[in-house]
Amino acid sequence: MNTLKPAPDRKRQGSRLLTRLPRAWRRPLAVIGGLVTLGWLVVVIAAPLLAPHDPLAQDLPRLAQPGPGHWFGTDELGRDVLSRVLHGARVSIPLALLLVVLSLLLGGTLGAIAGFFGRWVDETVMRFADLFFAFPTVILAMVVAAALGASLQNAVLAVLVVAWPSYARVTRGLVMGLRSREFVLSGRLLGFSAWRSLRVDVLPNVLGPILVLATLDIGTATLLLSGLSFLGLGAKPPTPEWGAMVAAGTQEFDSWWIGVFPGLAILTVVLAFNFLGDALRDALDPAGAETIGADKERAA
Repeated sequence: MNTLKPAPDRKRQGSRLLTRLPRAWRRPLAVIGGLVTLGWLVVVIAAPLLAPHDPLAQDLPRLAQPGPGHWFGTDELGRDVLSRVLHGARVSIPLALLLVVLSLLLGGTLGAIAGFFGRWVDETVMRFADLFFAFPTVILAMVVAAALGASLQNAVLAVLVVAWPSYARVTRGLVMGLRSREFVLSGRLLGFSAWRSLRVDVLPNVLGPILVLATLDIGTATLLLSGLSFLGLGAKPPTPEWGAMVAAGTQEFDSWWIGVFPGLAILTVVLAFNFLGDALRDALDPAGAETIGADKERAA
């Protein structure tokens, strides 16, 4: 006689999948950060399909309040704010990602070379980086952007100038702590060249902390780029960019929705990547995360 097998419990299967994830990724803030980031990535890809109107069209009622048909209202030129916020994600987020990648490549490469070879190479690279640390980040970015001219490309270059030294310093410190370890010295004794030892033995072991820093910096890069556009040193009209939209909202205080919604978009992106960066740090260093958690519990 055939026996019927019980149908698998989907809830139990889902709970098993969740328990397979590292503990750091199952924390509420990590889940929130992941969902918000995923949502914005979907917006970046599908903004033309999600936007109800053309972000540049000026054929709607001016300064219409949020409501059915215009959920985020319209601006002073009769453009749909929701459509502009959605299309603004295609400007702010990819540029922030590009900026972090360029900063990581430039600063990480220089820092790794300085930390591994030391001596005059280290002194040259680090003294050059210290020149940029001598100035406030935002002020230096403003000066560089103003000197190059107002545009998104120049804004990215301006932030890149002030962002790479932090990667160089962090990478240098990590490499200096590893270059005298036994597995690195063993590779050199086996005949590895300095460049091969740096590439094969050292860099894979410093990649984790650098990725954490890069994840946290995505939100910072978004904020800096939006700040430059807010000051008129980034995106030019009529480009739908969040910082420029917030700046336009400051000219219409009675129409609060013009600046509030792009400002909320910036806020959610910054918080989401900060949550992801914290989760990634805890996942790569679970012992340190448990120590911090225990200290917080004792303090409470």
